[in-house]
Amino acid sequence: MTQNYQHILALVFAIKEINENLQLLPNLTLGFNIYDGYLNARWTYLAAMQLISTRNRFLPNYKCDIQDKVIAIIAGLDLELSHHIPDTLGIYKIPQLLHGSAPVMTDNTEVPPFYQMVPTEIHQYMGILQLLLHFKWTWIGYFAVNGGNPEWFVQMVYPVFSQHGICFAFTEFFSSLIFNKNWEKIVEWWLEIFNSLMGNIAHVVVLHGDSGSVIVLRWLLSWLKNKHISQKPKGKVWILPAQMEFKSVSSKSIWDIQALHGALSVAIHSNELHGFQEFLRSRNPSGVKEDGFIRDFWSSAFDCAVPDSVVGKMNMMNCTGEERLENLPGHVFERMTGHGYNIYNAVYAVAHALHAMYSSNPQSRTATGGERTKHQNQQLWQLHHFLRRVSFNNSAGDNISFDKNRQLITGFDVINWVTFPNQSFVRVKVGSVDLKLQDPSNLSLTINEDAIIWHSWFNQACPLSVCNDNCYPGYRKKKKEGKPSCCYDCMPCPEGMVSGQKDMVDCLKCPADYYPNEDKISCIPKVITFLSYEEPLGIGLTTGTFSFSLITVLVLGTFLKHNNTPIVKANNRTLTYTLLTSLLLCFLSTLLYMGPPKKVTCFLRHVAIGIGFSTAVSCVLAKTITVVLAFMATKPGSRMSKWVGKRMGISIVIFCSFIQVGISAVWLTISPPFPDADMHSMTKEIILECNEGSVAMLYCGLVYMSFLVNVSFIVAFFARKLPDSFNEAKFITFSMLVFCCIWWSFLPTYLTTKGKYTVAVEILSVLASSAGFLGCIFFPKCYVIVLKPNMNSKEWLKRKNH
Repeated sequence: MTQNYQHILALVFAIKEINENLQLLPNLTLGFNIYDGYLNARWTYLAAMQLISTRNRFLPNYKCDIQDKVIAIIAGLDLELSHHIPDTLGIYKIPQLLHGSAPVMTDNTEVPPFYQMVPTEIHQYMGILQLLLHFKWTWIGYFAVNGGNPEWFVQMVYPVFSQHGICFAFTEFFSSLIFNKNWEKIVEWWLEIFNSLMGNIAHVVVLHGDSGSVIVLRWLLSWLKNKHISQKPKGKVWILPAQMEFKSVSSKSIWDIQALHGALSVAIHSNELHGFQEFLRSRNPSGVKEDGFIRDFWSSAFDCAVPDSVVGKMNMMNCTGEERLENLPGHVFERMTGHGYNIYNAVYAVAHALHAMYSSNPQSRTATGGERTKHQNQQLWQLHHFLRRVSFNNSAGDNISFDKNRQLITGFDVINWVTFPNQSFVRVKVGSVDLKLQDPSNLSLTINEDAIIWHSWFNQACPLSVCNDNCYPGYRKKKKEGKPSCCYDCMPCPEGMVSGQKDMVDCLKCPADYYPNEDKISCIPKVITFLSYEEPLGIGLTTGTFSFSLITVLVLGTFLKHNNTPIVKANNRTLTYTLLTSLLLCFLSTLLYMGPPKKVTCFLRHVAIGIGFSTAVSCVLAKTITVVLAFMATKPGSRMSKWVGKRMGISIVIFCSFIQVGISAVWLTISPPFPDADMHSMTKEIILECNEGSVAMLYCGLVYMSFLVNVSFIVAFFARKLPDSFNEAKFITFSMLVFCCIWWSFLPTYLTTKGKYTVAVEILSVLASSAGFLGCIFFPKCYVIVLKPNMNSKEWLKRKNH
């Protein structure tokens, strides 16, 4: 009664303003008739037929009252009954404006026969979807109460919710039609539904129903309050669509409302109308004689007796006359509801359309005695053309216009329902849903979370409604077999992958130059590493390189200084100097491994080492062959004497070194080495290294060097027992043995180390093998030259040989 009266006042206020506005509809007065469908299809059809009948004579399709001509119909509070009027009056082309939720159109290509002052039901549930996504409520319940169209919800809304990751813990239906059945079955059914609602971990329940569903829900929850049931009521976040509101509740109601405390609803947008409060203050039973509803409303709202009221009861105190509508609590009489606001806008939309229609007809602009007749001669179907194009700002500043589907371009208010122990309640606007281009999938939600009052069950903390706990960063979701997509297990991210947010479906692979932290939450930049001159290992290797190089130079200088002594002249001085020079090259070439790789250093690194070692081994081979040939030449009748000489040794060195030079030249021509970054060998480091370019050419060089070393070792081994003045064949054999041992141990060590330590192993191998040559071959000679000069003479050689 109270809320319906508020709708009537919104209608009266709009028509009063329009009739007093001489600019909008001059010389034209609007009136209205009010019909009640009693929430019943038969009464709704009857009311529709009366609209096309002569007053007080029920003759459908016979209308001869000029002063009672219907120009538009405003209806549609109840969703289930709102389609009956369009079905009945659609053939008469009478403009119909629905201020409640519009019926669902089965044919999407069909233009509806009515104008929708409220966005369609699908828009409402898309707004609810935005709420669910905003609060990350993915595990919810669905409860259709006393009407609505649950089949439509399951077919149209359910799939959309599922696509956005929303899962339904339960779906329940309750209809008032069951009250015609056995009471025991009703109780059994409701207890089953109640246990499903309260026994589930889903804290959010989306409701679906009509304008009276909240009353039914309140009655059901109140009925169970004092019952001895195993499942006690728990706090829930009830989410209501626009057609469900806390309304039509008497201030004396005993039905508990506390269970619905903190509910949220996507409500019809409303605003404060200019002058409406003053209009309400002027309403009272004694001052408004023409209002046939005010006495009954007054008696019901203020609980006092008003003369001629059918609501008054025995022993009820008389109204004092001091009662005021603005003093009524909000749960009894709201100043402006969404439905009332849309009724006001609907009346003004019709008025502006009439204004545009009459203004477009030149004959209507002349003020003549036949003005009323000319207005009546306008055909109702013509009003549609102007109603579709109407656009104006109401007194609250909101723009009123329709889209191509005859839907009002508007949005929703997000309402938080706050209840009190005295069964009263207030609505608090906490946000809004903006419809962009009337596209259900393109909504914008604005909400003030701090203004929301939650159910006391949640201790004023935003509730969670998920199937299981969140998967924290460092984990990913894995769907449980046979469960909805919202139910999952949390699995740690694989190696090399991270998840920086909660509830990630897949872990993300770190970029190549990053690695996961210990918790696999974020990626950390890898450290660039190379063998530097500044670190202890680099300093040690550099010191060793310069030390061995200096020793080599001193040995070479010693040999040059004692150039004409027997020990230097023995076994080809040229090969000796060439061997020392190649060893010096090998020592110094290790410096190319230090520091960050560059194009030049990569280009020269392997070439210098390859040529240096091949020359050194060639010199050793030449020395050994020289010893063997010299021994063979001493035998009577031997022809080997012609092969003994400097040229033979030099030829061997040049030939063997030339092969290595050829391999290096081909390598550098085809695919030379180049600087590269190895991002995969080490987890936390980027290794700056030289890429060999052509691996095949690298192995060709290694194979040739192995062949040369093996030949040298075999020749030296067989020549170790040949007589020699300074035992050079034995020293060469020992040096080749050291060389082979070093490089045989190098291979497994090289393959098991990573990063800069691999480079360090290479440098150590080069230094050790070169030092092996230097120490095994030249240390004994230097010992004689420096410490035993008496042994470095012809007399000593003659005495030794005899």
